[in-house]
Amino acid sequence: MDDLTPLRQQWLDRISAASDPQAIEDVRLSALGKKGELSLMMRELGRMSPEERQTTGKALNQIRDEIDAALRARKLALEDAALDARLRDEWLDVTLPGRPRRQGSIHPISQVTDEVTAIFADMGFAVAEGPQVESDWYNFDALNIAPEHPARQEHDTFFMHRAPGDDRPPHVLRTHTSPVQIRAMQDHGAPVRVIAPGRVYRMDMDQTHTPMFHQIEGVAIDRDISMAHLKWTLEEFCRAFFEVPSVELRFRASHFPFTEPSAEVDIRCSWEGGQLKIGEGNSWLEILGSGMMHPHVLRSGGIDPDQWQGFAFGMGIDRIAMLKYGIPDLRAFFESDLRWLRHYGFGAGDVPSVSGGLSR
Repeated sequence: MDDLTPLRQQWLDRISAASDPQAIEDVRLSALGKKGELSLMMRELGRMSPEERQTTGKALNQIRDEIDAALRARKLALEDAALDARLRDEWLDVTLPGRPRRQGSIHPISQVTDEVTAIFADMGFAVAEGPQVESDWYNFDALNIAPEHPARQEHDTFFMHRAPGDDRPPHVLRTHTSPVQIRAMQDHGAPVRVIAPGRVYRMDMDQTHTPMFHQIEGVAIDRDISMAHLKWTLEEFCRAFFEVPSVELRFRASHFPFTEPSAEVDIRCSWEGGQLKIGEGNSWLEILGSGMMHPHVLRSGGIDPDQWQGFAFGMGIDRIAMLKYGIPDLRAFFESDLRWLRHYGFGAGDVPSVSGGLSR
């Protein structure tokens, strides 16, 4: 076979002229690929004499190794050149200030729960908790709610599914946090002073009600507890919660199975230009229910009603949160939609004016 020097130089020149990775790959396939020129020449070695095969084979192997090394070097050089170009053309100014991100805020329900808990804690009330799935005894019977009461029907209360043959007592999603009062009395006896905040569930599903909402209930039991103590407690709470110097409450006779006597509590307010102001004006707004504990309820908690008496009250956390922070739309709570919360100007630690409408 003739001198292979021109062939070697030809491929080295082509490699030097390759300007991008694809051109490098094309040269590799043309020279060293399965059908490349050098590969085809290597196949011809079998037709040569042993002397020619030794000489030519050695020369072809040397050329193949040089071409392979040149291809690798050229590819690396092109990659380095591309990186240099990017470093030259692309740059990041790290001196720019960072983009601000919105800080999270406490949900109104959580914040109001903490506020209410702190106020009652100053009056000596401890926090009690209980299960959200309750037996109907704790949810109804212990609280003097008769079997024929509408609240015990499936159109008012969520009853847990029972398989055929299940003889366990019926269970419900609690309709109020009052069962926690029974458990607190059973656990601690008398005297006792507790509040019970938490989620409750009812079959209320319309424009102004949701099937899950939040309540806080309180109970105080001692030997000489009276309605006067209840009135003072609620007045002090309203003054501290709504952050006004004075409040006026109106007690209206009502009926609750678990208290006797029972009273709805209204607070004096005014509506001027759609703005609600607590503690002044000629209007009244209902905010909670209350009363003296029924003897049946005391007995259910293991307390002798001939020796002890007490008062109880309950209010919707969602309702008083909406009143204090001027949130007239339930979607801010039920959907937990940040757009609604921001629309009403709520943020952690904010103390906006008491304004806005009323849904629940």
